[in-house]
Amino acid sequence: MNSRDTIEQMMFTPEFKQNPYPVYEKLRASNPIFKQFFPNGHYGWIITKYEDAVEVLKDQRFIKDIAKVSSIEQKSVLGKNMLFSDLPDHKRLRGFVQKGFTPQIIAGKREHIQKIADELLDALAASHTMNLIDDYAFHLPIIVICEILGIPAEDREQFRSWSNSIIEASFEESSREASLQAQDEFVAYLKERFDFVRENPSDDLISQLVVADESGDQLTEGELYGVITLLIIAGHETTVNLIGNGVLALLEHPEQREQLMRQPEYIHGAIEEMLRYNGPVEFSTGRWASEDLEFKGHMMKKNDMVIVALDSANRDPEHFSEPDVFDISRGKSQHLAFGKGIHLCLGAPLARLEGEIAINTLLRRFPRLELQANISDLEWRPGMLMRGVKEIPLSI
Repeated sequence: MNSRDTIEQMMFTPEFKQNPYPVYEKLRASNPIFKQFFPNGHYGWIITKYEDAVEVLKDQRFIKDIAKVSSIEQKSVLGKNMLFSDLPDHKRLRGFVQKGFTPQIIAGKREHIQKIADELLDALAASHTMNLIDDYAFHLPIIVICEILGIPAEDREQFRSWSNSIIEASFEESSREASLQAQDEFVAYLKERFDFVRENPSDDLISQLVVADESGDQLTEGELYGVITLLIIAGHETTVNLIGNGVLALLEHPEQREQLMRQPEYIHGAIEEMLRYNGPVEFSTGRWASEDLEFKGHMMKKNDMVIVALDSANRDPEHFSEPDVFDISRGKSQHLAFGKGIHLCLGAPLARLEGEIAINTLLRRFPRLELQANISDLEWRPGMLMRGVKEIPLSI
């Protein structure tokens, strides 16, 4: 495990995607900070231990805007938003949308999200089977974020296709062409939507951002595309995987599932444990060293890419007791599923609420649900960034 060749052979393989945690365990013990060759043809540093991860996520020497350290053009439609910005741009861009995602505002959506969950499961009640992702986990968060943004219901499936292409191409050079095409189509759609909203403004978030843009409130056209695209993708991708991975963990640990069904008030702790145990975002997006620097004995050059293995940090035994045990009564957990520092996920309160409602409602409505496949046969989504299965067939 100490040689780079061995690590390269083990990482980013189908076997690794199926269960990366044994590899992470060995890396944390023997090579917790190392330089790795990524599927996109570039090298970068991977951080696997919790304390190191927290430091990187909060250290402003590691920046998100690659244009500051490289002449490489940022071609992604996602490039001009708070996720890929540093202070002071980050604070300005996040400020445009954060007032719509406060814990108080999100809490006020509980009744409506519950109604959506009930309606989705009502439609499945006469069936004996369901596909958890296609029939339920995808629809709930995409309905919610599209309603917040003012996106017509008939366009949701198209967003799924574009989002998958963009996300699955993360660090994957072979998927780059499909990703760029999806981005072009995404931008073309948004351009038409912005034109419509300018003529027919409403109280949705896109209308608010377009009006802010027209009032000269420092939101450029590129930033408008970037912020909306990020909200659409991040607004449902992580929650789909949270629901899928969370239900899968309960199916793998029937005693935990029974405890949650007996005491549904445990759902808050259960969601935190699901986020820690098999989190929906496996790796952070890239950061770059803004200067030549030393980090924990490793010399990093300016423009070196640094990636945090979030799911590895969340299994670090130096921070979590019995980290490989799934325990919904674990209590408050300082996991890194939503990041840390200034880039802490803006939509975390919404994702938590959607996960709580989706999973508790599913267990209440279909208490005898069972997995209709071997866990080892489930297919994990490609791409480096997200961790989630393509489908979970269930009998209900």
